[in-house]
Amino acid sequence: MPIDIDRLTEAQLTDLNNRIVARLKFLHEAKLHARMLDFSIGEKVTFHPQGHEVQFGIIVKYNRKTVTLVTEAGQQWNVAPVYLRKLADVAAAARPRESAHTLEKP
Repeated sequence: MPIDIDRLTEAQLTDLNNRIVARLKFLHEAKLHARMLDFSIGEKVTFHPQGHEVQFGIIVKYNRKTVTLVTEAGQQWNVAPVYLRKLADVAAAARPRESAHTLEKP
């Protein structure tokens, strides 16, 4: 059902805009929360921060929009879950490339 915004007053348009922004924010946070639940406290993960080497760490805490993890070097990072990969996924992804590379060698 389309909304005829040409007939809305400025106050109604402002209210509609606020409701749209709130709904989009809610949907974004729901996706982020669902992605965060893909990871567990104590799980080993990896991420690649810009300007740094690939980091490996263990998740120690859930935050509102990020997870806190401690790296192998003892550094603490707060990272959005969209940048994390499970360590098992990384190892599984590397296996086919390694075996294909091995097959190519004479």
